[in-house]
Amino acid sequence: MAPSIEQVVPESVVQTTEHIQEKLGAIGLGNNTTEEPKPAEKVEEAPAVQAPAVEAPAAQAAPVEEAVKPAAVAASNYIKAPLKLSGAIDSWKNFDVTPVIGREYADVDLAAVLSAENSDELLRDLAITISQRGVVFFRAQDNLTDDLQKVLAQRLGELSGKPATSKLHIHPVANAGREHGGKDDEISVISSEQAKKIYINSKSKLYAQGVKKQNGKVGWHSDITFEPIPSDYSILRLVQLPSTGGDTLWASGYELYDRISEPYQKFLETLTATYAQPGFNEAAERNGFKIFSGERGAPENVGELLEAIHPVIRTNPVTGWKSVFAVGQHVAKINDVTELESEALLAWFVRLLVDNHDLQVRHKWKTPNDLAIWDNRSVYHAATPDYLDGNYGERKGNRAVSLGERPYLDPASVSRTDALAAERAATA
Repeated sequence: MAPSIEQVVPESVVQTTEHIQEKLGAIGLGNNTTEEPKPAEKVEEAPAVQAPAVEAPAAQAAPVEEAVKPAAVAASNYIKAPLKLSGAIDSWKNFDVTPVIGREYADVDLAAVLSAENSDELLRDLAITISQRGVVFFRAQDNLTDDLQKVLAQRLGELSGKPATSKLHIHPVANAGREHGGKDDEISVISSEQAKKIYINSKSKLYAQGVKKQNGKVGWHSDITFEPIPSDYSILRLVQLPSTGGDTLWASGYELYDRISEPYQKFLETLTATYAQPGFNEAAERNGFKIFSGERGAPENVGELLEAIHPVIRTNPVTGWKSVFAVGQHVAKINDVTELESEALLAWFVRLLVDNHDLQVRHKWKTPNDLAIWDNRSVYHAATPDYLDGNYGERKGNRAVSLGERPYLDPASVSRTDALAAERAATA
């Protein structure tokens, strides 16, 4: 598990307690009372401010010399200036799928891009574009082998500044050890047949037989946030399509953050969450195998306990924009608040996502080797399992997952809306 993050409450949160209390009451948290927080023996163990109840306890003050950063800000040396586009890929024909998220490129051969003389410039701008748009799409990448897909994933991360120790992720379950896992630990085979076999009767019930579908929100997630060093970019290339169905949806964490009121944003920025996925351990035990417990692409990602502590709000280092990170099936709880408050906050994040379809994009896979690349630091995604109940065929894809940096919140980072407004004002 990731080491504890130093937690110190900012003065701005104390000043906005009444506003936060009002908002928490609006989502069903206002009828809870919490115990007065006890003084921490050590600064590094000081809890984040609890979600206020009817009689909200005063936020515990840290020593004056320490009260500089919000509680969720990691002690990180990785904070850097956002990257700027060079214009290297401006000639690529494209269109934005929605105003908020998604871009599709036409007639681009990514295998040729990898071997181009100026490939570094091209791939660096592509990485920045992915981080800005959330997800980008390419059709019929027939020349892109698994090995080239791995190279592409790693270079996107390297050229946008990820740590040298971050390589490609090895999935704890979907690796070469599985029947449908392929022969490469660094390629996760996303197979509907494998999923039905491994996860059937699991708690998720996503592929359970005999359960009527009434709620698909459980499918939303960002890749491998349960790792101490989670993913920056994921690349999925579908090699086998069902005759119909199987679309994938992505949603913008930038936009989710932008739709939250400023007092609430400031409160959430003080919090961390526990990200965990015990379901993989349960599935492995149920099917008679062990999860991959060796180094999963980074020295920090080891062991059988799939759990880490990360901020609720994080900064994407490529853009410098804030995003709600604690969304989806890999988030166990919000730390340092009551169980009821944690459950309500996590449910509210997902409700904001599903209630606002204009921050989503839905992608229809049309031909084998269609490909999507997305930034897990600021988007969530969900597959559509509508083809599983009929005779529509298997859905199968090869995914390469690059590892990025330990998540952090940069106090100097801004929202996507504010950043774009500043850009427009600068060029007006």
